[in-house]
Amino acid sequence: MGKLIGIANQKGGVGKTTTAVNLAASLAIGERKTLLVDCDSQGNATSGVGVNKEEIKEYIYHGLIGEAPIENLIHDTEIEYLKVLPAHVDLAGAEIELISVEGREQYLRNFLRPIADDYDFILIDSPPALGLITVNVLSAVDSVIIPLQCEYYALEGLGQFLNTYHRIRQSFNPRLTIEGILLTMFDKRNNLSRQVAEEALKHFNSLVFDTRIPRNVRLGESPSFGKPIILYDITSSGARSYLNLARELLKRQGGRNA
Repeated sequence: MGKLIGIANQKGGVGKTTTAVNLAASLAIGERKTLLVDCDSQGNATSGVGVNKEEIKEYIYHGLIGEAPIENLIHDTEIEYLKVLPAHVDLAGAEIELISVEGREQYLRNFLRPIADDYDFILIDSPPALGLITVNVLSAVDSVIIPLQCEYYALEGLGQFLNTYHRIRQSFNPRLTIEGILLTMFDKRNNLSRQVAEEALKHFNSLVFDTRIPRNVRLGESPSFGKPIILYDITSSGARSYLNLARELLKRQGGRNA
């Protein structure tokens, strides 16, 4: 079975979608069969890998409410080993439709089960809120990567998310682990960035990825072209960072399987 990894943090603007798109692409160019699942109703991960949301008739929403089998919803991307399960604004309605359904926290897990063996990695981008969809993501995955923006109040927000993580483990998904904490928007010239990194390492030690994602203009531009950074500018510091993150993730997986 493929490794299911959620990219989650209840705070918006921390680099969740950027990480989901670019880590998925970096794993895929290493010939790991990778599925990017967009669970954010904004659909930014979908457009970030070049899929035009307006040309698609069915999305993850239609799968979650039982109107379409998962196999019909998966789309190719420019990268051979990367597929995407797209989202659209209608996904926001799924929270309302599922709220009174028994076992609503496990819908995504059950939905992904038929294709879990088809991939080496399934990466799930989650919305920037602790609603039912995020609970479904954390209930479905084996582990979670937590992007941590190197700015003021970042660690306070992380503490709130970890409380949610422990509640999900206790109530719905006892196998859930933290894959790692990823420092994003890091600027080594900035004292605050260095202070956040030092505090994260002091409190979480080996959970913090060695790779740090820098502030990078090219990384910020690439979504508007519908391309992961490795296709938009592979020479950029953003591309190098996500390739390093993919290597580090694979190394961690190898160590755990040893």
